[in-house]
Amino acid sequence: MDALSEKVVPRVVAIGGPTATGKTALSVALAKQFHGEVISADSMQIYRGLDVGTAKVTPEESHGVKHYLVDILDPETPFSVADFVSAADRCIRDITAAGHLPLVVGGTGLYITSLLQGLSFAPEKGDPAIRARLEQRAQAEGKEALYAELQAVDPQYAATVHPNNLPRVIRALELYQNTGRLMSEQRREARRAQAPYRSLCLCLGYRDRNLLYCRIDERVDRMLVSGILEEARAVYEHRDTYRTAAQAIGYKEFFPYFEGAQSLDACSDKLKQASRNYAKRQLTWFRHQQDAVWLYVDELEGPALVDRAKMLISDFLHH
Repeated sequence: MDALSEKVVPRVVAIGGPTATGKTALSVALAKQFHGEVISADSMQIYRGLDVGTAKVTPEESHGVKHYLVDILDPETPFSVADFVSAADRCIRDITAAGHLPLVVGGTGLYITSLLQGLSFAPEKGDPAIRARLEQRAQAEGKEALYAELQAVDPQYAATVHPNNLPRVIRALELYQNTGRLMSEQRREARRAQAPYRSLCLCLGYRDRNLLYCRIDERVDRMLVSGILEEARAVYEHRDTYRTAAQAIGYKEFFPYFEGAQSLDACSDKLKQASRNYAKRQLTWFRHQQDAVWLYVDELEGPALVDRAKMLISDFLHH
């Protein structure tokens, strides 16, 4: 592991890609091979109690591999990309100092890109009164109205935010109303001249998009058997405080069922469609990740996929 002992610029392997492509299983196999430890790059797996809906790694799936940034916060606690970059960097430094390989794994593309590019975020000046007014407007006028305002104020940043991601929309509008600064400007100024790590980014995908969609549908069916409905009900009952979770795919789709407005089957179908749409956005994001190496699951089934990833990592570590 001499190649991992460099103290100035740590080496990091990232594994990204859309949901249901097998990132967890691959990362565990690679961690076992390269004495690695996993840092979760998933914006929802940080929350305790939200296990099924976030496809959180189970003790059986981890095979003893240590995972970081999982189950670290209660669902009431906000967590930003700046928080992630700071926390993940500390994990990378600790893992590297121990002589192990940091594996950053997840489907939240903003997290992975921001970390690998070394974005250093200035503290965002918050104003609880402004935030409360924006939240009240979202309830009264709908989140679409706030997103339209963000498009008018900061179209560049709005293009990177999904209209349903109300926390990020509110955060950007709050920053603008409180300081007059645009979130897109802050992101640009956050870029470092030099990346903080030597990184290899592997992205999992499917040549046949329909196969990916089938995997997603099957995952939703398994989640229903594993208890996602109970988690969704808890989020629904605490939706005023679990604000991030209440907007997350996997939970809000069941709210009409709890309200008696739609059947369980209809809500399940809605979740499958929302997950497929999310996978499209993930693919789009990761295709803009510079120097990413794509591994297609439907071309490299089973051991061939792991062997290809092992070869790439070995070359990366000893190049």
